[in-house]
Formats: sequence, structure tokens, C-alpha cells
Amino acid sequence: MYFIWYLLLGLAAGWIANLIVKGGSSGLLVNLIVGLVGGVLGGWLFSLIGLVPVGTLGSLVTAVIGSIVLLWIAALLSHRKMR
Repeated sequence: MYFIWYLLLGLAAGWIANLIVKGGSSGLLVNLIVGLVGGVLGGWLFSLIGLVPVGTLGSLVTAVIGSIVLLWIAALLSHRKMR
């Protein structure tokens, strides 16, 4: 049951981050992948500074921040490849 909850949380986080960074939507699968990877990245970043997310809202915020960082890094790398 928790697996489905993590998928829904990752989907929501990817969608929110995509709206913040790009202002549009990339599709369910891309948002899901970005949200799940962003959740792991956000958890790692938060652990570096000593923060621990608590509850569903904390997990969502962590995943959104990680997803934003992930999309920002991807935009930087794709911009460099175009030059």
C-alpha cells in the first residue's frame, strides 16, 4: 500500500516542480520519474543540512525541492549540449 502512496506523492511532486520550473506539463510518466528521483535527491540534500521531513507534507516538500533541483540541473546540462 505504501508503494502506491509513494508513486502518487512522486507524481504530485513532479507535476508541481514541472509547473514551477517550466510552467507546463511533460506528461504523467516524466512527472512520476522526476518526482521519485527528486524525492531521493531532496532527502539526500536535506540530510546534508540536518533536516528531517516529517509526515506527508514534509515528504511532499522534500520531493518538490529535490525535483526542482533535478530539473534545474537537467536544464543546465541540456543547455550546455546545445552550445
